[in-house]
Amino acid sequence: RDLRLSTAGTGYKDGKAILADAFRRMVAVIQLDHAINGSYHGLPVLAGVNVAVRSPDDELKFGVDESYKLTVPATGNPIYARIEAQTVFGALHALETFSQLCYFDFVLGVTGLHWAPWTIVDKPRFPYRGLLIDTARHYLPVPVIISVIDSMVYSKLNVLHWHIVDEQSFPLEIPSYPKLSNGAYSYSEKYTINDAIHIVQYAEKRGVNVLAEIDVPGHAGSWGVGYPSLWPSATCQQPLDVSNDFTFKVIDGILSDFSKVFKFKFVHLGGDEVDTSCWTTTPRIKSWLVQHGMNESDAYRYFVLKAQKIAISHGYEIINW
Repeated sequence: RDLRLSTAGTGYKDGKAILADAFRRMVAVIQLDHAINGSYHGLPVLAGVNVAVRSPDDELKFGVDESYKLTVPATGNPIYARIEAQTVFGALHALETFSQLCYFDFVLGVTGLHWAPWTIVDKPRFPYRGLLIDTARHYLPVPVIISVIDSMVYSKLNVLHWHIVDEQSFPLEIPSYPKLSNGAYSYSEKYTINDAIHIVQYAEKRGVNVLAEIDVPGHAGSWGVGYPSLWPSATCQQPLDVSNDFTFKVIDGILSDFSKVFKFKFVHLGGDEVDTSCWTTTPRIKSWLVQHGMNESDAYRYFVLKAQKIAISHGYEIINW
């Protein structure tokens, strides 16, 4: 008596199987996590869910309509719940809510409801509902990140803020500058581009965007392990060298590679907690500052704005701390 998914009367074709896969996950959650040894006693059978999605679009854009209406009647044999949503991503949230109303009688193989009837009209209060993971200070294997995404779905969060690199390590392989990942903790504690693609695609099918973050110009000591010229000097390793054109070529290469993987409209460029003393104590950079009529604050502003301009050239909108 497995629950059935019906999409009668909907214009949404589910070409990426977003809805079908979400329904299978919902059934698995009910049967594995909401199982009871109950007494059916001939009550009406919950047969399935009818989902009506109005928009054919399945692109996960920021601000997409995530609202839904869920109705479950108290009578009928069989009983079908009904979900109405403007987009498939609203329907995903409705399925999550619906799963929390259900139990599974594993003796009789029947799915039932805690009370009925139900009418739930819901939408998120905030378009950005995020959770941050930091894989620079503490490497997280890909299966752990996948589990984090799964947990976000249960809570209807929709942005995974991936703080990928920092002073401590640079674990993501960058095809344009492959030596950057020399700054990883170890060879086995790296993410390939295919890992990143898998994480992004897995998240998007669950209504979660991935916000990629690199910190510049501070929190970037790990960059120079593979490319020492990014450091002001071997003994004064951050912030990144503001006077070196190569610094901005590397940032451009990273963001170019990012744009092929991280499709969310935003990228995070950090910008916080920058101690600029290495710029004023390194003679070469100090001379550059004098030549360009800049003090430390001016140079910081110059760096941040130039990095933002590079990000914009790759189609991103920018977030900074």
